[in-house]
Amino acid sequence: MSSIAVIGGTGMNRWPGLAVERGHEVETPYGAPSALLIEGTVYGVRALFLARHGEGHRFPPHAINYRANLWALRDLGVRSVVAIAAVGGIADWFAPGEVAIPDDVIDYTYGREHTYADGREGSALAHVDFTRPYAPRLRTALIDGARAAGVVPAGDGVLAVTQGPRLESPAEVRRLRRDGADMVGMTGMPEAALAAELGIEYACLAVSVNWAAGVMGLGDIHAEIERSIEDGMTKVRAILSHALPALAAADATA
Repeated sequence: MSSIAVIGGTGMNRWPGLAVERGHEVETPYGAPSALLIEGTVYGVRALFLARHGEGHRFPPHAINYRANLWALRDLGVRSVVAIAAVGGIADWFAPGEVAIPDDVIDYTYGREHTYADGREGSALAHVDFTRPYAPRLRTALIDGARAAGVVPAGDGVLAVTQGPRLESPAEVRRLRRDGADMVGMTGMPEAALAAELGIEYACLAVSVNWAAGVMGLGDIHAEIERSIEDGMTKVRAILSHALPALAAADATA
């Protein structure tokens, strides 16, 4: 079993190149994960893959069973997760088609099952340390992988996570910018915090697929996403082709 998993989102509901060996159907105390956990080999590395939105991209961001997803990965022995996120660019440097490796997060979601310490019988109270939402070791591996792949990340920055599934208004994006956000997505939380509660290393590889509302005019956002998403995901796969072997080699010697 692999200790490394990739969670794919919009634009990466499947993992091209993954030689599938088996699918794991895992039941958890929190219900079923979004989809089968796919085990296989890619870039010479054994890895697990989970489609965050499920088969056919059927779960909207606010309806994803994040608790079951992370719990199932932990049950299968995963210790490191690289999460792929399609986001809107807020910072001027994060143009559509570019990738970033965020180093902080702001959570604007509500009503999601966001913790395992929910006060129910058998759950332990835990004030998890979230000083580093994204594991430095994984971020370094992704940065080094980008360098090896000849991909220059646009930057790091702060990811804002909103409720969805609607996109944000221009006024909301202006607020996010004032709050210090450089990009905005809908799935990064509570995913990152749940990983922290379970002791799983977690990092995000963010792909800008559009300018957030009002940042660069009022063009057709959906057309912009169509144009940008494959360019960004091609860069993601190139980065992973170098980062995952490096992580696997480090895990083997740990």
